[in-house]
Amino acid sequence: MNLPEEYVLRTATAQDAEIIQVQRDAMYTDMGSALERVQAASADSLKWLRCGLESGAYSGVLIETGGWVVAGAGVIWQEFPPSPRSLVTTRAYILNVYVATPQRGQGLARHLMQALLAECAIRNVSYISLHASDAGKRTYEKLGFGSTNELRLIMETP
Repeated sequence: MNLPEEYVLRTATAQDAEIIQVQRDAMYTDMGSALERVQAASADSLKWLRCGLESGAYSGVLIETGGWVVAGAGVIWQEFPPSPRSLVTTRAYILNVYVATPQRGQGLARHLMQALLAECAIRNVSYISLHASDAGKRTYEKLGFGSTNELRLIMETP
């Protein structure tokens, strides 16, 4: 299925950091995060995004229509030691998958994900992970993502 013709998919640049941050804030708000916590993280997150986009540690794709960015997603390129599962040392962590409410249900998230997965293939990255919201889980499962045995400890921070 092709991207509907009124939409254009493009690579994000450092100049897109602010719109990516706006989408990131909206994503967390949509998932139920407290607004004050979202706002508290926003400025530092924006700085991180700018640096990541400039250095290449973070890559993103955006979808526009009528001159407006309506969807986006990104990937953090992480270095790990080789393992029996993969000798490739770069892994991908997908994040910031967001589609504006009026554009939801048109397959835009799938197009964003396919673009990121294509970039992973170009970079020979086979180990790809993400955290799914309830709204996005089905899309990711259709693309082949599944649950793993990963455990997590979240330590309290200020």
